Amino acid sequence: MKVLDFPLIKITITFLFGILVSYYCQPSVELSFAFLGICSCLFCISYFLSKKNKKTNLFFGICSAAISFSTGICVLIFHTDTYQKSNYTHSETIFENPQFVTFTLHEKLKSNDYNDRYIGLINSIGKKNYSGKIIVNIQKDSLPNPLIIGNEIKVKTTLKKTPSSKNPNQFDYARYLSDKQIYAQLYCKKSEIRINKVIKKDIWYYSGRLHSTILKNLESAHFSKDEMNVALALILGQQQEISSDIIKDYQYSGATHVLSVSGLHVGFIMLFIMFVLKPIPNTRKGSAIKLVSILISLAGFAVISGLSPSVLRSVVMFSFVAIGNHLRRSGNIYHTLLVSILLILLFEPYFLFDVGFQLSYLALFFIVWLQPILKKIWSPKNKIAIYIWDALTVSFAAQIGTLPLCLYYFHQFPGLFFVTNIIILPVLSFIMIAGIIVMIFAIFKSPPEILVYIFEKSILILNTMIHYVASFESFVIQNISFNFYYLVTLYFLIISTTIWLRKPNYNKLLAVFVSIILVQISFIYSKRETANQKELIVYNTKKNTLISKRFGSNITLFASDTTAQKSSKSNSFNAYLVGSFSVLNKSQQIRNVLFFNGKKIAIIDSSGVYENKDTPDIIILTQSPKINLDRVLQDLHPKIIVADGSNAYEIQKAWKESCEKKKIPFHATAEKGYYKLN
Repeated sequence: MKVLDFPLIKITITFLFGILVSYYCQPSVELSFAFLGICSCLFCISYFLSKKNKKTNLFFGICSAAISFSTGICVLIFHTDTYQKSNYTHSETIFENPQFVTFTLHEKLKSNDYNDRYIGLINSIGKKNYSGKIIVNIQKDSLPNPLIIGNEIKVKTTLKKTPSSKNPNQFDYARYLSDKQIYAQLYCKKSEIRINKVIKKDIWYYSGRLHSTILKNLESAHFSKDEMNVALALILGQQQEISSDIIKDYQYSGATHVLSVSGLHVGFIMLFIMFVLKPIPNTRKGSAIKLVSILISLAGFAVISGLSPSVLRSVVMFSFVAIGNHLRRSGNIYHTLLVSILLILLFEPYFLFDVGFQLSYLALFFIVWLQPILKKIWSPKNKIAIYIWDALTVSFAAQIGTLPLCLYYFHQFPGLFFVTNIIILPVLSFIMIAGIIVMIFAIFKSPPEILVYIFEKSILILNTMIHYVASFESFVIQNISFNFYYLVTLYFLIISTTIWLRKPNYNKLLAVFVSIILVQISFIYSKRETANQKELIVYNTKKNTLISKRFGSNITLFASDTTAQKSSKSNSFNAYLVGSFSVLNKSQQIRNVLFFNGKKIAIIDSSGVYENKDTPDIIILTQSPKINLDRVLQDLHPKIIVADGSNAYEIQKAWKESCEKKKIPFHATAEKGYYKLN
């Protein structure tokens, strides 16, 4: 059955395109809903015309696409909190002056070294009711943390907008949070907060309580901390307490997907439930009982796991699989995928921009679409060989489907992913079954020690295997430069090749050759674009001063740190290096004077020494020099002052005032981000 022959895929594609247009173009609310109304009227007219005259079917198809497209636009607008007048972003003073803020704890996040972190739902600011989500940072101290999900908290504070990335090609945390409708953060101490005795008891509260009960019962069964944290991630999708070393091992071995509850985990759970329900006969009544039991079990698992997005989308998808099995329509997996995508995005359209959502559905689609082709390459007879070959083909299909996106987002590739998937699947299968049993026990009471011991040791074996594979770091290819042109052309090559392999003919082979040419063009264009670029970057770093000069793909790095080679490994600089398709030519200590593209740049560091013989075009202030900037401006007459992140905040405020008096532009990297000179 051809994928593109499904009418649902055309509706889905236009719906997704509508979401993308709404996200990037941000059309007005009035125009968007007016367009939806016009499309709805045209759709109704075309529907009645198509019933009377089949020649109007084309017009009906166009109108169907138009209403799907306009629905995508309006759905995203409807789910964007900033369009709501009650959202706290419309408060005029909360970002400037301290006010009483009341919010409810909604979700526990991974804590850092300084703060316990939560997602909070705003209830009121001052005397006005507001809504919206924020990140709550509560400073850690020696006292135990009394907070639970559902607590209503009142504190006098100001909200702080999450700053956007301050260095080139760096992960934009502010954009990431805004896609989750979070636009601000709150910082406070435990002594400053007042907790309401009345707890808001919703599904999130009961989910949190259930999770806390499981955690408490597992701890009482003397479950080792590291193994327990991995168990909570494997079974319940709770990754908050996993150590960074374990996460690094899973990343390097290509097994990160194991820690994120996805289709693999929910599939295991569904198979286990079906196995338990096997004695029930497949009569009409028995089939209905099985379906209801599966749906209730999957919904219960979603609640226990904290209703995380990855769990919800997997549960929704497998719920449709269960319904399809009940209706005897299990053969059409593409419809199941498409319906689950549409349903999820109708309620949460911003999931489309979630990396986990993109990767999970791409992996599932390519397993269904590409794995049967790979499986036909060899037909082993031995059962062990069949198992290994099946694991390999599934792993390769998923990896091929997600490879371009992984390179685009993460710029690294675990070369031993296929080895990892072969060796961990038997252990993982046992862990999932044992884990489900242990977690069911832990809901009611402390699990039997023998069961916990077996479960704990199986996770220890899994971690040991993962660590062993990850120890071969030479197989982890890192810092791969990969842009949007590569992403599009490589997917075109993968898709056209798969279509040709499924049913070869001349036109499909021609499409493969065209895609190969497009990949080559994207490489050539990116290389020429890089070769023609010249720029100087002043980075925003707090303890060190970093300045880079780029001519084509060659970069020279200047650093105030005495170990310039160590500075070259800075995350800020490394992100720029990878994103600009460049290589570090040399690194050296910073100079007092630099020249770039015909401009003289004077650098004044903590010594405060500068030459007043020649007039520089740009002055860069670093390491909080004790100077009288008014006198410097009078002596040197620069065109712009740049202050990097190594300067104290109070000093920068005084410098800004001095520049405003002289009407000289002042660029503080801590406020405006990195400074770029072309």
